[in-house]
Amino acid sequence: MALALVGGAALGAAFQGLLTAVIKVSKKFAGFHSILKKLEATLERIKPYIQEMERLNDELDRPRMEMEKLIQILQDGEKLIQDCSRCYCYQRIGYANKIKALDASLLRLFQVDMHAQVSRDVEEILAILKSNGCNWNYRGVSDEHENLGSCNAPGPPEFMVGLDVPLKELKRRLCEDGESRIVIRAPGGCGKTTLAKGLCHDNQVREYFKHILYATVSRPPNLIAIITKLFWDEDEQVPKFQSEEDAANQMELKLNKKEESGAVLLVLDDVWCGSESLLAKFKFRTSKSKVVVTSRNEFPEFGSTYDLELLNDDDAMALFRHSAIPQNGSCNYTPTDRLVKKIVGHCKGLPLALEVVGRSLHGRPVEIWRSRLKKLSEGQSIVNSETDLRKCLQSSLDALNDEDVMLKECFMDLGSFPEDQEIPATALIDMWAELYNLDKDGVHAIANLHKLSSQTLLNLAVTRNDASEIDGWYSDAIVMQHDLLRDLAIYESKQELIKERKRLFVDFTGSKLPEWWTEKEQPRSSARLVSISTGEMFSSSQGDLQIPETEVHWCNMQIPDPEVLILNFNQTQKKYKLPEFIKQMDKLKVLIVTNYGIAVELTNFSVLGSLSNLKRIRLEKVSIPTLCNTSMVLKNLEKISLVMCYKIGQAFASSTIQITEMLANLREINIDYCNDLVELPEGFCDLVRLNKLSISNCPKLSALPEGIGKLANLEVLRLRACAWVSKLPDSIGSLHKLSFLDITGCVRLSEMPNRIGGLRDLREFHMRRCPGLCELPSSVKDLVDLESVICDERTVLLWESFKHFLPNLTLSVREESINWHLL
Repeated sequence: MALALVGGAALGAAFQGLLTAVIKVSKKFAGFHSILKKLEATLERIKPYIQEMERLNDELDRPRMEMEKLIQILQDGEKLIQDCSRCYCYQRIGYANKIKALDASLLRLFQVDMHAQVSRDVEEILAILKSNGCNWNYRGVSDEHENLGSCNAPGPPEFMVGLDVPLKELKRRLCEDGESRIVIRAPGGCGKTTLAKGLCHDNQVREYFKHILYATVSRPPNLIAIITKLFWDEDEQVPKFQSEEDAANQMELKLNKKEESGAVLLVLDDVWCGSESLLAKFKFRTSKSKVVVTSRNEFPEFGSTYDLELLNDDDAMALFRHSAIPQNGSCNYTPTDRLVKKIVGHCKGLPLALEVVGRSLHGRPVEIWRSRLKKLSEGQSIVNSETDLRKCLQSSLDALNDEDVMLKECFMDLGSFPEDQEIPATALIDMWAELYNLDKDGVHAIANLHKLSSQTLLNLAVTRNDASEIDGWYSDAIVMQHDLLRDLAIYESKQELIKERKRLFVDFTGSKLPEWWTEKEQPRSSARLVSISTGEMFSSSQGDLQIPETEVHWCNMQIPDPEVLILNFNQTQKKYKLPEFIKQMDKLKVLIVTNYGIAVELTNFSVLGSLSNLKRIRLEKVSIPTLCNTSMVLKNLEKISLVMCYKIGQAFASSTIQITEMLANLREINIDYCNDLVELPEGFCDLVRLNKLSISNCPKLSALPEGIGKLANLEVLRLRACAWVSKLPDSIGSLHKLSFLDITGCVRLSEMPNRIGGLRDLREFHMRRCPGLCELPSSVKDLVDLESVICDERTVLLWESFKHFLPNLTLSVREESINWHLL
């Protein structure tokens, strides 16, 4: 310890230790460069006074009490600088504020003016130390105030890129449109804090707002500590609040007083979910005080949301170069644009990823750069290798644990789907209905997706915003997730041994196989969810067939316990064979097969015959002519979804057994975007347990079979965007349990069946974009329980003459909102 030295030597050693640390960290860490250079300048200015104190101490043998206090300040300062060199990115604001506080304390103690030669003499400085006049203490900062920032905004960002448009938009909304409260929302590491600091230091903002107050909230929020920090003035005593309500009331009084001299901008940085009650205290009644919040979540009851986007390619390159390539030209190796662009591509536009990867390559030799690119190209995620990034993203999952354990489970399941692919919400509904016993109509599943979306852990988008409130049709809802968040879910799942994992993600899309794949004894897995993704080099054929040596094929995997199996593939072969090991999956309830390449034929359906617990099948972009060309019986299958599938008619026409025997308990059929479907198989009309039949976006379908009237238990019939359907069978009037009917987009439909009045339980009827309908049959007056008709300006006129027969009827004219980009 420095105090073991004698007299002034101890002081000199402590001072030199701090100065050396400041110079060293300033050169190495760009994030603290500007504030450390300022602290270095302060130390150089007080150096003569330190030397004078050393001389006095040695010559006069002065008591060392005052010296010890100053030495302690300097030693704590050195520890602060060393700690900040090891801090995570999300901790920088807290450390930056502490460095500023140290700098300000030294300036006050020595009263060194940076512009004028005004200072205290040594005797006066020692007297102040003796009277405890300098109370900066790094180790003495209490937990409730730590990392809260100061009432003044932190220093401006050292480097900003890609934020010009967001900054301009925020200024417009605050200064021109008069919005009082705005929430800047984005996932962790997107630059929300950088944008907020840039806003505070913008010249136009400073002209508009006389007072700018800034506090970092973090978790758990402490309202009294935040308000104390915000309103700490050096010339007044910190108030002692009796309660949070008292603190909020006094805060309003403070604001009113500040507003007398001009407008006030309050920035609350890093606000987490569950902070609604805290934010409610900042919904000021005064018009001159405005609040900007940065968060990973949305708070619709507090204020409007501004979603901060990821960086575009050019801005991503600029940020990466700033972090990776020394600006002073001291690097012996300057990477090529091609190499930089490839590495930047793996960062997916996330500023924090660009920064941490760039910093790890800063000034490094070419071999390190090439090694990093090779690992990334082979499938190693940045999330695996960069601890700072992983901890930042991980904190969002930690917040989910606090709020709802189920939400974290749902988030982790999203790793089951391939990178850069849209995830159908209906697939997630099927999974979660069986894994977590959520409602089968998907209301709770969609609610969970909305919650995850509000916390920026995914994006939930709808191509057509007109989902039914009755049957919960979500075929137009899709989920998109940032690749690094997907990588986080996979990373978390892999932290357990294979035999102990809840989820098993197997990826054969790259050039490497899992280590356990080539072992003689395959590890046994007890995972409830298994996802297997295969690429072009994979052959679904078995090993006894002749296949190219470059292909990979199924092994005899030991996975007996999954309840959900997801098969994702993208291959150039004409056929994809379901693996034989499915036979052993006695607990399997959900099978989801998705082709992301050219359409191929799906074969080997016989492996499903032994799965007595199978309830849901979802097939996408596959040809299924042999689906029913076996003697298999799926006695407990309740739902089948066919999306962009081919040869459906052939599949059911070639059945070797009766459809009613094969699918005896089928309750729901969904057929979507099946372009070669000309007519619905007649056998479907014998599925007497069927409750829902949805056929949408099938352009060649011309009619429904006359036998559809035999579906006595049918409650939902959707015939949507089937352009060639010209009429409905008259037998539809026999569907006495039908409560929902949708014929939206059947543009050639020219008449409704005369017996439509027989739908005595019909509650909701959708009939937009049906220009061929010129009149309704008189029997519609018998639809006495009809409550809602969703129509357009043309079809609404057809109901005018029947309104007095239907006392419960509400006519709603809705314009269809279509997201053409997603569609």
